Amino acid sequence: MDRLSIDGIEVGAYTIPTDTHEADGTLAWDSTTLVVVHLTVGHVRALGYTYADAAAAHLIAGKLAGLIDGCDPMRVAAAHRNMVAAVRNLGRPGLAAAAISAVDTALWDLKARLLDLPLSVLLGEVHDSVAAYGSGGFTTYDDRQLTGQLAGWVEQGIRDVKMKVGAFPEDDERRVRIARDAVGPEAGLYVDANGAYTVKQALAFAEAFAGQGVTWFEEPVSSDDLAGLRLIRDRGPAGMEVAAGEYGYDPVYFRRMLEAGAVDVLQADATRCGGVTGFMTADALAEAHGRPLSAHTAPSLHAHLCCAARRARNVEYFHDHARIEGMLFDGAIAPVQGRLEPDRSAPGLGLTFKRRDAERYAVS
Repeated sequence: MDRLSIDGIEVGAYTIPTDTHEADGTLAWDSTTLVVVHLTVGHVRALGYTYADAAAAHLIAGKLAGLIDGCDPMRVAAAHRNMVAAVRNLGRPGLAAAAISAVDTALWDLKARLLDLPLSVLLGEVHDSVAAYGSGGFTTYDDRQLTGQLAGWVEQGIRDVKMKVGAFPEDDERRVRIARDAVGPEAGLYVDANGAYTVKQALAFAEAFAGQGVTWFEEPVSSDDLAGLRLIRDRGPAGMEVAAGEYGYDPVYFRRMLEAGAVDVLQADATRCGGVTGFMTADALAEAHGRPLSAHTAPSLHAHLCCAARRARNVEYFHDHARIEGMLFDGAIAPVQGRLEPDRSAPGLGLTFKRRDAERYAVS
């Protein structure tokens, strides 16, 4: 077999307005930027993506593209190593990690397409499908928006739903109470503070939320406060899991979080932590520490990865990303009876970017 080599690299950034103003416990936003990478070998075209600032696209074009052009698409691990080495002096966490993530995912998608395999099959499936949980419930939503969104997911067959808390602590108990009333007693109810609370606040709210059957408390304090997360995990109500990890950019971050005993559930995001390669490394670390793994957002990507991840529990079906992927990708994966399942009739991720639909959102 002749050696293959990558002969085309394209990158673009697209900023898509939200459908309404959104906020969580520590941040507000009115748009989301999608960075898309395309790689080609002959007539085979593959893609990867991340959700980051448009600067990530410039970094890919100016720093990473030269490392990938002409590479053997079967040697993804070598390409990943070279990209990590190239950003040493730039700082790997943040934009550089997001850029690497998009390229790494494109490399895996390309390899799978060249072998005519779905990505989940190439990685080695452990599960047929993975549970999705509905995620939104932004702190800017009024009561009607909050309850309508959460109840709507439950009606669609999604068993667990998550809402944001922390922006207005004085109103959080009431909002959680009406959310519980809206979704009924059987649905799983999660809360995400995005690090907005102090440790003592979080402990108090954990007790209050437990009274409404909340079983998942995400980032009750900053994910950088490993001691604080551990304290809440140790002293919080029985049956309430502490989750964090979405801001992990490299394996060392996940290792430290797990070694500190800071979480019941480790989160990882392939659009931030180094793409497919980084996510599967996070799964191996979770396996070694006996913790479940939850995928943060980007459901059309994570559906494949979680079917191959031994410790995968669920994927965050995040309102913004589900909406964008449905708008701009043919083949976007949506839950069926609360579960995400890859399209095994299509190679790679099974996604095609709708370039014409995306043009009006393009960042110059």
